[in-house]
Amino acid sequence: MRIENTHANPTSAGTRHFDPVAVEVFTNRLLAITESMASNMMRASFSTQIKERRDFSVGMFDHRGRLVAQGTHIPVHLGSLLGAVEGVLARYQASDIREGDVYVCNDPYAAGGTHLPDISIITPVFVEGDLVAFAANIGHHSDIGGATPGSISARAASIHEEGLRIPVIRVARAHEVDDDVIALIALNSRLSQERSLDLRVQIATNAKGAAAAIALIQRMGGAAAFRQAVDDVLTYTARRIEHRIAALAPGRHTFTTWMDDDGTGEGARVPLTATIFKEGSNLVVDFEGSGVQSRGALNVAESALRATVYYCVKTMLDPELLANSGLSEAIVIRAPEGSIVNPRSPAACGARTITCQRLAGAIIGAFRTLVPRERLIASGCDTMPSISFSGPHPATGNLFLFGETLGGGGGARDDADGMDGIHVHITNSRNLPTEVLENEFPLRVEHYGLIADSGGSGRQRGGLGIVREVRALQDGTVYSARSDSHHQGAAGAEGGGEGGRGRIVRNAGEGEREQVLSSKVTRLVLSRGETVRIETPGGAGFGLPSERALEALAADLRDGLVSVQAAQHDYGAERTQAALDLAQHRSAPAA
Repeated sequence: MRIENTHANPTSAGTRHFDPVAVEVFTNRLLAITESMASNMMRASFSTQIKERRDFSVGMFDHRGRLVAQGTHIPVHLGSLLGAVEGVLARYQASDIREGDVYVCNDPYAAGGTHLPDISIITPVFVEGDLVAFAANIGHHSDIGGATPGSISARAASIHEEGLRIPVIRVARAHEVDDDVIALIALNSRLSQERSLDLRVQIATNAKGAAAAIALIQRMGGAAAFRQAVDDVLTYTARRIEHRIAALAPGRHTFTTWMDDDGTGEGARVPLTATIFKEGSNLVVDFEGSGVQSRGALNVAESALRATVYYCVKTMLDPELLANSGLSEAIVIRAPEGSIVNPRSPAACGARTITCQRLAGAIIGAFRTLVPRERLIASGCDTMPSISFSGPHPATGNLFLFGETLGGGGGARDDADGMDGIHVHITNSRNLPTEVLENEFPLRVEHYGLIADSGGSGRQRGGLGIVREVRALQDGTVYSARSDSHHQGAAGAEGGGEGGRGRIVRNAGEGEREQVLSSKVTRLVLSRGETVRIETPGGAGFGLPSERALEALAADLRDGLVSVQAAQHDYGAERTQAALDLAQHRSAPAA
């Protein structure tokens, strides 16, 4: 794989001067449209994945398929949206795309998707009969068929096991939704009504965004003015990233991270290696040395790889840079064919976020010798642990399906501790509130909180992971999970300690019934009253533990984030006692 200048070059404006204030105003107008679309999608959707966890994204593209504005949601969805719009333009000639059309797709190999549960809806925008833009959105659907409830199993051996594959097809013509297409997709889901309703919300969301875009274009004076403004925005972004790349030091910079296994839950660890270097005016991100194609569902399709790389480059070189196609123009991606980051069809891709997260950690690690000290960061949990419960609902007899992705610990930085209990890198969905979980599903949350001692020690401490323990209230409840970092924790920076490791335990604390499970669990059938506890990994520390401020260690001990035993081991008995004395003094009531 060699991805270079995948879009028409936005810098074709040459040396034309443009007003950066006008660029900013125009971009914010588009972002306002995408945020309005996002608000509509969140309020109107029916599934907890979208309405509560906000596992969706929206975007606006120009008529050439170039991303102009993306709603502030989930970075990996950038890849799916880009791939979907490109898929429409590859499947249909411009003359075949008509006003009132709407397209649907999800396939990683045939339609630019990243995994099957993420379904994209693409709507062309016409002004006076002229195609000027596309409104797009993507939503994570809680089930799209396949062998496992939730349609994601890290152990899946082929994409054919993962659910319904949708190429780019029309789901509406002349503004009339094709009920037959909706019915076909819905029937392949275990939750047919939910699929049908959420797909219609996605279509309506794009219609709202298209109408707002048309109004904006008309206020600007028509399609020509809009296209010029788009060129200016992309040119501005491209020039900014080119300047950042030009300022980087020469040389090759490599970092390797490791996954527990290849998705099967067995076998040796899998390396993910990123090497970054300048080649002329381009920045090359090369994944030579990464593991072979996964036997399980950890493979990363092209769209997901692109999104991960673009996110990392933006984060490390220019965090305030606009998220649009101008970013990609000076970035070359190279990945060995048949590797876990460039799989051959029909390799399974359902659990690709586990790999993408670890891959982001490798890329950011490779940047450590390139960026200013204030940008340095130790490795975070760099995974996206996920759990799901399904089975017959006792009140209705219908299938219930609860799925959630969990946060972990963020890596520490030179000037700050890592954040506790957060999503890192390319995911950004919310947790499902316990009250909603227990109200909608026959489940009870026994424990939900931060894990003491899970953050790596250091001058700055790594962030803490999360524990979520859930009890099944119904016989025949099926549990699945996917996680990583159960064998090795996050790597520290400049002498910082390793982050805490993940763990999944069945019936924790129940003597002989307790069972430690692997990081990949598929279709574990629980009886009424059984529990499953997942502990997510913590982030790594930054700097030597001996340099941690006594006040910071005292606060950790006082708040229960670090135990006395762990503090004595990591920071020394003498410093721990001094921190305890300080904590006691600070918490003592005034005389």
